[in-house]
Amino acid sequence: MKKILAINSGSSSFKFKLFTFPDEKVISEGMADRVGLNGSTFTIKVKGEKHQEKVDIPDSETAVTILLENLKKYDLIDDPKEIIGIGHRIVAGGEEFKDSTLIDEKSLQKIYDLKQYAPLHNTAEADVINAFMKVLPGVPEVAVFDTSFHQTLDPVHYLYSLPYKYYEKYGAHGTSVRYVSQKAAEIMKRDLKDLKLIVCHLGSGASVTAVKDGKSFDTSMGFSPMAGITMSSRSGDVDPSLLAFVMKKENLDADQMLKVLNNESGLLGISGISPDMRDLRGDMTKLEGEKKKRADLARNIFINRIIRYVGAYTLEMRGLDGIAFTAGVGEHDFGVREHVMDSLELLGLKPDSAANKENATIITKPDSTIVGMVIPTNEELMIERDVVRVAGLK
Repeated sequence: MKKILAINSGSSSFKFKLFTFPDEKVISEGMADRVGLNGSTFTIKVKGEKHQEKVDIPDSETAVTILLENLKKYDLIDDPKEIIGIGHRIVAGGEEFKDSTLIDEKSLQKIYDLKQYAPLHNTAEADVINAFMKVLPGVPEVAVFDTSFHQTLDPVHYLYSLPYKYYEKYGAHGTSVRYVSQKAAEIMKRDLKDLKLIVCHLGSGASVTAVKDGKSFDTSMGFSPMAGITMSSRSGDVDPSLLAFVMKKENLDADQMLKVLNNESGLLGISGISPDMRDLRGDMTKLEGEKKKRADLARNIFINRIIRYVGAYTLEMRGLDGIAFTAGVGEHDFGVREHVMDSLELLGLKPDSAANKENATIITKPDSTIVGMVIPTNEELMIERDVVRVAGLK
């Protein structure tokens, strides 16, 4: 039986899903975690049962080898030749890659060269591609870029008011937004090209994207994934003059300031407790006094920044048909969704509180003029479909 692998890499890990072709059935999924670090693990899920082992994974090639060994061990493949295509999510394609692309040595090098736009992601993602090229030579590999979905942005939306010679397009979570917006159209039983949607991808990294006529219209992330709304440990939008002030007062250089903005800010920086929204929720923790005050402040700022972008995009698109929440916080934190939807009540959105607390798919009432939805993202399915399309698999 023919199979396709979808790989979603992080800075020191990669998640995978194994699909049968052409029926798109997921027969296994899992993760190589803490690659190149102490305490690395490999997890694989087979027939609903999760198997995890602690194993040394010093590099990406070892991780890929362990993956293939486990696919054979659990009878998911008899021969590696059953894998007819491999897809990889890549964060930054810049203007070089306007669509998903078949990978060769030249395009792989270009992915490495674009690391300056996503230093935590592109290098790790390219290393995994390189490992698969060594272990499974000859198997078509396809890069699926987050940035390619945002190629439709108008210069009015993506340009900063800096000298024109500095301009760059970015935008992350494109693969996720592409899936969620298509799924939202299915749920609403409408043609995606006729809809005005907002997708709130609220995870560790978080973004708000406006989708109009089936295309990315505007998105909160900018030159880097640091821009936009408050995130787990990223700052989101900050007045640049404040950065210069802090750098001077604290005697920080540019790299140190970027580390603060990427790793010590956001929910973590405001709360002083955790970058994880679950640790800040009153219904899940027993915080008191100053800790509770700071946790509540962090949550309220997170919600406020989402509302700002949702409001702006609704006006920019001159209306809104649906709003979808996805990723860890978006799919599981009913309080965040509740506050965002409350801000849209004056436009005719009517929240269904019971459905929202149950994390139902549709979380607005039948007579609501704006449909609120909870849609688990499935980037791997988008990757699998792009492998089929770009590699011309039959």
